[in-house]
Amino acid sequence: MSSDSRAQVKKSISLQSQIKEQHANLESQYQAIIAAPEVKTLDSILPAEPLLLMGAGPVPISHAVSRANGVVINHLGPTMNEVVDHVKKMARYAFQTDSDKILGVSGPASAAMEMAVTNLLWPGRRALALQLGTFSERLVQMAQAVGAEVVVLNSSGIEPVGAEAVRKVLDQEQIDVLLLVQGETSCGVKIVELPEITRLGKAHGAHVVVDAVCTLTTMPMQMDAWGVDVCIAGGQKGLSSIPGVSLIAFSDNAWEAIESRSSNCPHWCLDAIRAQQFWGGQQYHYTAPVPGILALYEALRQICEETLPRRFERHFLSSKALQKGIEAMGLDLYVPEKYRLNSVVAIKTPETADSESIRQTMSTSFNVEISGAFGLDIMRIGQMGEQCRSHNLFKVLYALGMSCRNYNIELDISTGMAELERHLVLDADHFVD
Repeated sequence: MSSDSRAQVKKSISLQSQIKEQHANLESQYQAIIAAPEVKTLDSILPAEPLLLMGAGPVPISHAVSRANGVVINHLGPTMNEVVDHVKKMARYAFQTDSDKILGVSGPASAAMEMAVTNLLWPGRRALALQLGTFSERLVQMAQAVGAEVVVLNSSGIEPVGAEAVRKVLDQEQIDVLLLVQGETSCGVKIVELPEITRLGKAHGAHVVVDAVCTLTTMPMQMDAWGVDVCIAGGQKGLSSIPGVSLIAFSDNAWEAIESRSSNCPHWCLDAIRAQQFWGGQQYHYTAPVPGILALYEALRQICEETLPRRFERHFLSSKALQKGIEAMGLDLYVPEKYRLNSVVAIKTPETADSESIRQTMSTSFNVEISGAFGLDIMRIGQMGEQCRSHNLFKVLYALGMSCRNYNIELDISTGMAELERHLVLDADHFVD
């Protein structure tokens, strides 16, 4: 055997020895790995018949939104650029704004709320927050967390804060940002004097931030006409898209304040300037939630196709018919009509039963799900997007009535169903189903 051949054999033996050693090391590492858990398949967990989601969110989605949510494309390619351009165009219609500072947020509506707060508030800035319930309180907590001083104006019971109370505070205090919700999902109360309050804020030099998560496209929101600087929407409520992707719109005035701040935004992903690189310049910020954006595209397209006036009317008539049916059946609504939020209807829980038991019966016996509340003895039925269809109204009202009866609550279910039908028939020429 030649010297070259012997060298090759030695090299081959050495390589085999190295491979065996590597395999032995890997096997010892594999033995140290904790055993994989035994898990059920998703099909075995999900119910054979999906629950009808009639709570305060998330809401049912259309087939078009569902199909779009199953597609993945390059988040930086030309196709995505076109999708984003159209999403912004349709969102401007939904927000009723000419602003080009429309951003998507990879996260729930609370993430969009946090983007608004962390970009406009910092130590040394002062905010006035109108507190009605859980979500307006969340704005307070976010503002305090970034070091801003927060003046809280609490509502009186279930009566929303009015314009006069806001004016008194603004006359006495230097306020940089006014924080409020258009409709408080947690208790079913709406701010009746929203246009007057936002205009007061602008007149006093404050930037106005409005949470319109459950109200955008379910009732009028005139961002530009009312002087709103930042408007927030979540996909899973009023827009009737999927959870996890939200929208936020900034006015030019708010954007100038963000660009001129002396310190950087403390949250990298929620930095509006960085986000604008993707939503305004088709440049990389982070990997965009592609299926969620495509789902949002379809939800917004359907809103534009329906048109806002028809959509507002459908939501109004649907909710009013349901409210009349609930009352005719013998249950009491929690909020007086003048302050009542139509997109989330709050119902007093009968004294002889508890909300959780009634809702559990609705889920298990009728495959209908509604919401409880945060510290309030009420039940909440959503009236947003795909929830506002006549067949859903009949099903949720019947399920509610029969589940209450299961706990010996005396209700006239037939009268309630008849009253619901009567109002739908009266409005048949206007109700879009």
